[in-house]
Amino acid sequence: MFEGVPYAYAATARGTDLVFTAGACPLDRQGQVVAPGDVAAQARQALDNLRVALDECGATLRDVLRTTVYVASGDRSDLVAAWTEVASAFGDHDAPSTLLGVAMLGYPDQLVEIDAIAAVPAA
Repeated sequence: MFEGVPYAYAATARGTDLVFTAGACPLDRQGQVVAPGDVAAQARQALDNLRVALDECGATLRDVLRTTVYVASGDRSDLVAAWTEVASAFGDHDAPSTLLGVAMLGYPDQLVEIDAIAAVPAA
């Protein structure tokens, strides 16, 4: 496989319990989509919500094995804006990920959704 890609191809989890998250949406505490029209701000909110979901399962972003990032846009610059936020949040933890442009997401004005699979040490 080509080694010059800016992402990990795969990850393994031995002796762990897996955590599967639903898609983290850019919702505030009142259930409203934040920052309509702003892909980067919505990605940051979705990442904050993903952190909360992982924390409730005893995991952090460093435990994530894989993500899927959905962006409701056909504009590649919007995908790049979302990915920039994801890459920043994960830092040097290079979990494999898929970035997709999609036609629509579940909430009105929603532009970003992020789901993850994580692994924590088996109890």
